[in-house]
Amino acid sequence: MNMETTQKADAELAIQRVFNAPRDLVFEMWTRKEHLDRWSCPEGMTIPVSEGDIRAGGWFRTCMRGSDGSEHWVSGTYHEVSPPERIVFTHAWEEEDGARGHETVVTIVFSDTDDGKTHMHFHQAFFTSTASRDGHEEGWTSSFNKLDALLSKAA
Repeated sequence: MNMETTQKADAELAIQRVFNAPRDLVFEMWTRKEHLDRWSCPEGMTIPVSEGDIRAGGWFRTCMRGSDGSEHWVSGTYHEVSPPERIVFTHAWEEEDGARGHETVVTIVFSDTDDGKTHMHFHQAFFTSTASRDGHEEGWTSSFNKLDALLSKAA
């Protein structure tokens, strides 16, 4: 593997997950505020503020609050919202002064499994460091655990 390929691979995050729920429901969990506010932050955090317009060309801005009271703001723009198959949006953490930090692109593809479940392929790129990528992997994995628990209750 050449260095450019290695650097690119280190700068990307891919997570595969199967949810025991139909694809329409999983897609809805990603595209309705009342659902996103319940699961789209790591375990131990809450979402006290979220706003946006979930459609191609739309935007979002969310505050995640830690148990210690710390606030972490993230925002982005939706490039594609294609029910029930695909969502593409930008993702950038906001600095204390309100400036947006490094922007990544998140692509989520949903497909049906043979047994009525939903396969989700999550991809986020390009990170500026492996530490940033690994931190996001931990956060998203925790969030997906919350999503899985909500879907289990809904099924």
